[in-house]
Amino acid sequence: MKYKRILLKLSGEALMGSRQYGIDPALVSQYAHEIKSIVQMGVEVAVVIGGGNIFRGIQGSEGGIDRVHGDYMGMLATVINAMALQAALENLDVNTRLMSAIKMEQICEPFIRRRAVRHLEKGRVVIFGAGTGNPYFTTDTAATLRAIEVEANVILKGTRVDGIYTADPEKDPNASKYDTISFTEVYEKGLNVMDLTAFTLCRENKLPLIVFDMNKTGNLGRIVNGEAIGTLVEA
Repeated sequence: MKYKRILLKLSGEALMGSRQYGIDPALVSQYAHEIKSIVQMGVEVAVVIGGGNIFRGIQGSEGGIDRVHGDYMGMLATVINAMALQAALENLDVNTRLMSAIKMEQICEPFIRRRAVRHLEKGRVVIFGAGTGNPYFTTDTAATLRAIEVEANVILKGTRVDGIYTADPEKDPNASKYDTISFTEVYEKGLNVMDLTAFTLCRENKLPLIVFDMNKTGNLGRIVNGEAIGTLVEA
């Protein structure tokens, strides 16, 4: 096993599946099975999910909602997604803890770094909700920050595509995939992998990032076992 402790970053849009909005229960269940498979291997798993399937702060600002207000609404959307994944994991008898950067005692624990690490050491899946708890920061930044705080070995960014390409493969049929690429190359080429704050945190802390197709069954397990799946970004 190559990675003992991982942080899995999922986009909110991924939870929609083929829907236009909201949560696809079948897809959430699929993700839960994938996570359970690596927990059974002994991998310590932390998860951060976006909220774009429900609400985006930037979209709210376009509709007349103040950006700060909108970003907090987006944070609440991530908690809804986190609760959905928690329920799916617990249906599979996977011990799970939901920790929020915004206090919501009735539904989740407050984020406390030492407590999060202890949960991971005990084999519990830890889901981090509500981003960083601050406006103007994306869930990519939250994922990177939490990964550094709990000393994860790698960030696994699960997407709909199987890695990083020279261009958007859904728009450009001639786009070619990178197997490995450096942080510097991604920055110089202007490739859209993560927002710049998150990306800089990864680079400065020498935290590797793997972008892969989360919807392909078995990919998660193959990655933690060291197979070259997706695109590896490292210093």
